[in-house]
Amino acid sequence: MRIAVTGSTGTLGSQVVRLLAAEDTHQVVALARRPEAVATAVPTAVPTAASAVVVRYADYEDPGSLRAALAGVEVLVFVSSDGEAARMMVHHQNVVRAVVDAGVGHVVYLSGVDADVSSPFCYAFTNGWTERLLEDSGCGFSFARAGLFAEFFGAFLRPALGSGELRVPAGRGRVSLVSRADVGRCLAALAVAGPSGTHHDLTGPVALDLDAVAAVLAEVAGRPVRYTDVPPPALARELAGAGEDPWWTYAYASMFASVREDRWGVVSGEVLRLTGREPRTLGDVLRQDVA
Repeated sequence: MRIAVTGSTGTLGSQVVRLLAAEDTHQVVALARRPEAVATAVPTAVPTAASAVVVRYADYEDPGSLRAALAGVEVLVFVSSDGEAARMMVHHQNVVRAVVDAGVGHVVYLSGVDADVSSPFCYAFTNGWTERLLEDSGCGFSFARAGLFAEFFGAFLRPALGSGELRVPAGRGRVSLVSRADVGRCLAALAVAGPSGTHHDLTGPVALDLDAVAAVLAEVAGRPVRYTDVPPPALARELAGAGEDPWWTYAYASMFASVREDRWGVVSGEVLRLTGREPRTLGDVLRQDVA
């Protein structure tokens, strides 16, 4: 079986490439806009990985490159594009068209728990729209709907270590933060299974409100941390004042708007079912980060 992975030079995509290449029952095709960077992302120190990976040029903005890269591919692990949502939608449409043209039989798409075109979160719309494209494409699919990554959320937690205050506009919303490594293992597991034709919620073991998140952070750091529910405009002002890009300021604000609506509190057993391992806790991820 030939399995291709988009975003293979990124943290998550390269992990999926390494996991799949460690087995000798299939060939892995690493798709990258910069093929020369794959060697760094997927170290050749792993003999099985080095021998099992084929690298192909593929650019989300170049439909011809996507069609050529997917020639002969049976399964695609589709790691989402990045950046502004409108641009991502063009990228994703290019990928789905290439999938259809190349006759790919199964797409494992990395989506989000909040994959809903009615959500205030900009990427929830993108994910929901892409899922619909794949459903209408006629190819087999499995949707890996990940919760918010614990490592990503850490960007909002680390400043609280110095100030003792976690300032985000999350209201009483809950988050079931999932580790990036757990999501990568699930993507690899879904890739070697047949199309499920449904979505799989990939979450942490428990949903926490932000008071509970602050308590975990305080326990790991060994110092008091409290949660302050700031008004939504306050986050935008603070991010803009820190020099954040306007798009990402909007993206973060829209994400917390969806958290306030309690759209990320789902807890499922899919990580354990797919990987045979219990999902890592937020404390586990934070301890590694702090260390």
